[in-house]
Amino acid sequence: MADRHITDDTTEHPAAAPPITSRFLFVDVAAQRAKQLRRGALPRLELGAGSHKLERVAMEEVRAGLIDYSLPPGLESAAVRAEYQERTNT
Repeated sequence: MADRHITDDTTEHPAAAPPITSRFLFVDVAAQRAKQLRRGALPRLELGAGSHKLERVAMEEVRAGLIDYSLPPGLESAAVRAEYQERTNT
């Protein structure tokens, strides 16, 4: 898995991360967020009563755009290229 940085703070950032359109990037970001939740980070979504799997919470947070992420230098263009190829091949 490529090294991605996901912030674990709740402060507002002026430059929001671009929306995730690649399912592979979605899985990587959600997995990193689930790891943060397992280590004690607080969920950014309002959770109803009952138990919630941390992986599901992480996926919902990513889907809702609540998670800021960044790609390491050099991978931005590779991610864009892979996303373009994914869109044109389907």
